[in-house]
Amino acid sequence: MARGSAYRSRRFAKALRLLAIRHIFTRPYTPKTNGKAERFIQTLMREWAYGLAHTSSTARNADLPRWLDWFNKSRPHSALNGLSPFSRVNDLLRTHT
Repeated sequence: MARGSAYRSRRFAKALRLLAIRHIFTRPYTPKTNGKAERFIQTLMREWAYGLAHTSSTARNADLPRWLDWFNKSRPHSALNGLSPFSRVNDLLRTHT
């Protein structure tokens, strides 16, 4: 099985449809977009999946929305001069929450 082929399977596509999730593919051999995805996965694994103590896989999964909210809205990002990604999007859209 090639790397990532499970994400193109009928079973995975069905799971996404059932969850009403839109599946977006990156272009093959495009380091700019693939690198961003790989870096996010690396951070997710290091800081959420294995970086925090969870009592079970169920507890870990239940914690994911909280972690994603923190990652996007509160976590200072060095490339944004310590601002969160969400604050940058708000600046671009000129919206406030």
